[in-house]
Amino acid sequence: MTPPGSPEEAAALLDGLRSAGTELASRPIRELIRVLGSAGNRFLDPEDPLRQKAEAALPEEAGLSPPMVRAVVEGMARDWTAPRLEALVEADFRDPGVLDGFRPGPRGELLRAMGGTLAFHIGAGSVPGVGAMSLLRSLLVKCPVLLKPGRGDVTLPTLLARAIAESDPGLARALAVVYWPGEDGGTLEDLALREASRVVVYGGTETVRALRSRIPATTPLVAYHHRWSMGAVARERLTAAVSARRTATDAAMAVAIFDQRGCVSPQVIWVEEGGEIDPLGWARLLAKELEALEASLPPGPVDAGTAAAVHQLRGTSEIRGIAGSGEEVLAGKGVSWTVLYEPDPKPLPSCLSRTVRVKPVEALERIPELLVPFAPVLQTLAVEATRTRREALAEGLARSGITRITTFRDQPWPPAWWRHDGTGPLQALVRWISLEGQSEVD
Repeated sequence: MTPPGSPEEAAALLDGLRSAGTELASRPIRELIRVLGSAGNRFLDPEDPLRQKAEAALPEEAGLSPPMVRAVVEGMARDWTAPRLEALVEADFRDPGVLDGFRPGPRGELLRAMGGTLAFHIGAGSVPGVGAMSLLRSLLVKCPVLLKPGRGDVTLPTLLARAIAESDPGLARALAVVYWPGEDGGTLEDLALREASRVVVYGGTETVRALRSRIPATTPLVAYHHRWSMGAVARERLTAAVSARRTATDAAMAVAIFDQRGCVSPQVIWVEEGGEIDPLGWARLLAKELEALEASLPPGPVDAGTAAAVHQLRGTSEIRGIAGSGEEVLAGKGVSWTVLYEPDPKPLPSCLSRTVRVKPVEALERIPELLVPFAPVLQTLAVEATRTRREALAEGLARSGITRITTFRDQPWPPAWWRHDGTGPLQALVRWISLEGQSEVD
């Protein structure tokens, strides 16, 4: 859908969404989970026409190779099924019935969770499928939603909206997916920012800052801004070639998925010293795995600016290596992938395009102090270590700013119920009402 052409049409669109919210509010949460899950499940079927439309459109729209598109659609759509949506709701609401009406609270009061009259969600577009998940979250808390997807993520939320409409036209009236470039939404964008009961935005720091200045001070803003993720490999995972290679295989996949554009994509990996395979040896294993993925899961086209940044980063590292820094550059054809081995353990972001810094560290226990300066932008850390060490490290990592500790295998695919940037994603979309003062003799 394109933006309405007149102020009257824009107002009519928002009024229609709010009106549909009355029916949406009356739908039992279990019924919504079933309907939405049925629509989402279609994208797991390679023979479904909507899945096929997604696979045809996304390579050009998102700049991903066809094999990567298939992997991304499969990975994202797993969270759109009824069992996953039910787990999401139950993770954020101990009693999902609070979304249907007042329910007993822990202190004798009655509690109700409400999603509001209209939500305006603004996508970033770097990773396909994020807009679709955002749309589902709003509907699960029974809030009508206007979604402005990012440029690289128009197809999936649009097709999901179509799947919902084909299954349940009444529910579809409570959502609208409307794309416009940048801030060219005109009256619709201005009205939505002014009238929404909640605004959700995915984007960089400047995008979030600009939107804060345009919404009323009383309107809640849920911001998922730029985040940074990393990995760590313990010496006990480097005691045998098979174990080290398996870890490198999983790490390479975590780097490659989304062509490293996701906030969950690792950009720095620390490798603990003292294993049978040293950090440089593991970096070379990682390079071999990224090279293998270049054939089975090829990267999409790289823009000129990113390509120039990759070449500059490689060149600078090579010069420092010649000067005796100990740095080493391992790279694929063109700018398809790059592994930079850097003896300095201080973390630095990469320029993406499957570019990852591998850094030795004398002990994993030092990582929390290395992360502290970057606390505002930290998100996921994959830790490959024994269960005992991971649990011992968790408290320090939590204090450093990390909000998700996982494995390389799970890093690209946080579950639907994950605490997104440290907050329950559905909890962030509701307001709570308490009914107090109940008397046993009433």
